Amino acid sequence: MSDKDLITKGYLKNNEVFADLFNYYIYEGVQMIKPDTLHPLDTAVLANLYGKNKNVFHTQRFRDILKYVSAMMDDKVTYLILAIETQSEVHYAMPIRNMLYDALQYQAQAEEIARKHKNNKDYQKESKDGEKVNVGEFLSGFYKGDKVIPVITLVVNFSADQWDAPIRIYDLLNVSNDNLYKYIPDYKINLISPYNMTDEEANRFQTDFREVMLYLKYSKDKQKLEELLKRDERFQNMKRSTAEMINAVTGSKIKFDTRKEKIDMCKAIQDMRTDARNNGKEEGLKEGRILGRIEQYIEDAREYGANDVMIIEKLMEKFQMSKQEAISKLHQHD
Repeated sequence: MSDKDLITKGYLKNNEVFADLFNYYIYEGVQMIKPDTLHPLDTAVLANLYGKNKNVFHTQRFRDILKYVSAMMDDKVTYLILAIETQSEVHYAMPIRNMLYDALQYQAQAEEIARKHKNNKDYQKESKDGEKVNVGEFLSGFYKGDKVIPVITLVVNFSADQWDAPIRIYDLLNVSNDNLYKYIPDYKINLISPYNMTDEEANRFQTDFREVMLYLKYSKDKQKLEELLKRDERFQNMKRSTAEMINAVTGSKIKFDTRKEKIDMCKAIQDMRTDARNNGKEEGLKEGRILGRIEQYIEDAREYGANDVMIIEKLMEKFQMSKQEAISKLHQHD
């Protein structure tokens, strides 16, 4: 796993940030899902697919982040399995990928329910209405009254570019007869992408994930980004982990004091630009000194009667130039 993946997933695994994303998307920023109600789940999903002649095919997929929530919502206990899939680039088959992930999650739940029935040997028991468990229940291991926990997957696009990929299965289908759609189940991804997010929508985030989204949104417009960093006080007192996250998802190389827990992003960027200018001046002076030495060497060689071939060979040897570079310097001098 790359450093970028480690930083990104480590940041989103934080229960406060994880809850904030789902509260933003499902409840428009209202804090319905509490961080302390979230519990980590194994991201490896193993399920069995059954073919003809009772052949079993094993398949495994790894989710980016997976958590289980049990909480009171709307005066009722709600159970959910919540997943986050991160994308640094647009994925043009994301609906198919997510649909498979969710299907495997449901399949894994159904298999676990069947396993418990088998271990408890309750297939021999009577159902609530007093009738024997039917053959279909026995064969599938999944009984009439059994239920699975809903799975909600959220795709987070860590790119400043517009998500121009399909967001539902229907967008991927090659269908010539619209009448067929009513027979084809659809699947739609849940997407958070900064490109089309307004500042007002970003303000629904309660954690500093808000700053990550806003920075990404304006990262390709230097003027608007600078204005944002100057006017928004939250960028001037940012958590170090958020600054590291911004560096990771934007590919920036903003330097800051890693010993400090709070970072002023506006000052950090200004310091980076100052360093770049100073480095540029230093490189320019260095290049100027080298150029002066080359000019002086050519003049001295001419004075001692060296011909062009000799001068070119010496330039290549003394200044580690290619032959073409040496010829070019000699012609510039002349």
